[in-house]
Amino acid sequence: MHASMEVQAMVSGARRGGHPRRSPVERRILDAALRLFAERGFDGTSVQEIVAAAEVTKGALYHYFDSKDDLLYEIYRSLIARQLADLDRILAAGLPPRDAVREIVSGLIQSTAEHIDEAKVFVREMHRLDHEHMHAVRADRRRYHVRFRGLVEQAQKDGVFATEASADTVTIVALGMVNQLPHWYRADGPKSAEDLSDEVTAFLLAALDPR
Repeated sequence: MHASMEVQAMVSGARRGGHPRRSPVERRILDAALRLFAERGFDGTSVQEIVAAAEVTKGALYHYFDSKDDLLYEIYRSLIARQLADLDRILAAGLPPRDAVREIVSGLIQSTAEHIDEAKVFVREMHRLDHEHMHAVRADRRRYHVRFRGLVEQAQKDGVFATEASADTVTIVALGMVNQLPHWYRADGPKSAEDLSDEVTAFLLAALDPR
């Protein structure tokens, strides 16, 4: 498949929450790009350095990716596709709203922490993306935002959650905190991702308690 068609197919898969298969070569290229982007930055990393670290040829890289932009987008896409799939799974389970919010926020924190290098690289370098890829990023984020907000909004209508803050505000606070994790979270820090997720979800659910 031509590289541009490959990217379009992967973008389409991401929007459906899918996980396209990766060949060992493609995986090596992405792993090398992530490591180098984290160490040297996007501008400080050349395509030649990526192919050398991945032990592939430039031809192999361009078979899967049109450019470094594609690599940067794929680093993000892998993370958001996983998180969207987790969100869809939890919503489909039909859990009570408090349990659903706990599962979603806890899972999102732990997923971000587990893949903190991907999150850090993307937050730092996302302004490098071209218009098409940035549009796809915003669409994914909007999808997550809308689905989470819908859960909170319905729970407020049903009297399960307090209404002092709108569903939009609750969503911005909850997801905004997670979006800040790449700026300060350290895997070797004093608090584990599990402990952090327990504290955050307890705080959020206490604020949403209508009593």
